[in-house]
Amino acid sequence: MSKITAQKKGLLERLKEGPVVGDGSMCMTLEKRGYCRAGPWTPEAVIAYPDAVKQLLREYLRAGADVLQTPCFYCSDGMLKKGTASGETVAYTTDAINEAACKIAHEVAAEGNALVCGGLSPVLSYLRERDSAKTRAEFDAQLDVFIKYKVDFVLAEFFAHVEELEICVDVMKKAKMPIACSMRIGPMGDSNGVSVEECAVRMAKTGADLIGINCLYDFDTCLKTLKRMRDALDKEGLKTPLMCQPLGWRCPEVEDKLIGYLDLPETPLALDPRTATRFEVHEFTRAAYNLGTRYIGGCCGMEPHHIRAIAQELAPERKRDPPVQDMCPPTGFMQFSGLSNIKEKASMDFWTNTKPGSGRPFNPASTQTEGGRFM
Repeated sequence: MSKITAQKKGLLERLKEGPVVGDGSMCMTLEKRGYCRAGPWTPEAVIAYPDAVKQLLREYLRAGADVLQTPCFYCSDGMLKKGTASGETVAYTTDAINEAACKIAHEVAAEGNALVCGGLSPVLSYLRERDSAKTRAEFDAQLDVFIKYKVDFVLAEFFAHVEELEICVDVMKKAKMPIACSMRIGPMGDSNGVSVEECAVRMAKTGADLIGINCLYDFDTCLKTLKRMRDALDKEGLKTPLMCQPLGWRCPEVEDKLIGYLDLPETPLALDPRTATRFEVHEFTRAAYNLGTRYIGGCCGMEPHHIRAIAQELAPERKRDPPVQDMCPPTGFMQFSGLSNIKEKASMDFWTNTKPGSGRPFNPASTQTEGGRFM
């Protein structure tokens, strides 16, 4: 592993050469496979079921991801305790989970010369107490293991408050490695009422190398938010590149909700009918790239085939196809099918112009309440 790590290009070098592809959903996908608890979404699986975690990371790597995040989202002592049933002891410590996550990410990343990203999550001491000292201490605890295991860069993600993000980025600077940061915001801005534009400028002024958004909203909403961020940065003369890791579900009716898809009745166990097609991912990827987004991956619901679509769409800019290309070009090998009706679908035009149905008669396009209102 050390030989490959020494030779591989870092995040900033890769961004100069072209777009970078991130990985996708971890906790949500592991839950569907039976390895994570729905609700807490904490990452005990890295210790309890390491082979399952490695397999999912390998699928993202094979799909074309340049970066594998340490699979330890929401790993802090407060979140682990919060997600434990009454009378049940916390099975694993934050340090143990983070260390296991680093080892797994390094092992799989070395198989494809991918980067390892150490992910830091929001903490309860900020949300509940607004205690700066405690908040910094919790971020320090998360960061220390990433320094110890020499990840390639660090990412602060899923932040609802730009103020908390600023604290996190300041702590992350001690790692002396590239820094990325993203917020879970849509057009309404952050949870303290800070606008999209102000969030973008403040994020850039932290000195982070890459800024953007992740989770809570679907492709169309993310594109609206990214455009406003890019316009605000351009107005201030700030050149920080953008990143985006959206949801893998369509949920346009939550654009005006601060908690996005979490407000849907289907969340978290009945979102399957909303799953985006890989061709919608192609369309989103091209639009996001045209807005200046240079790091594109996925968050909840973005599965390996979605990440493959990102890598395939950006193949001209990256000057290479994803490793899976020999098995699955964008329209597969349908031209070789023995069925004529399948052969006829062997074109991108057919799939990009198809509007998929849910298969459920009389099902609304968007979730409705009994009174007929959209949620």
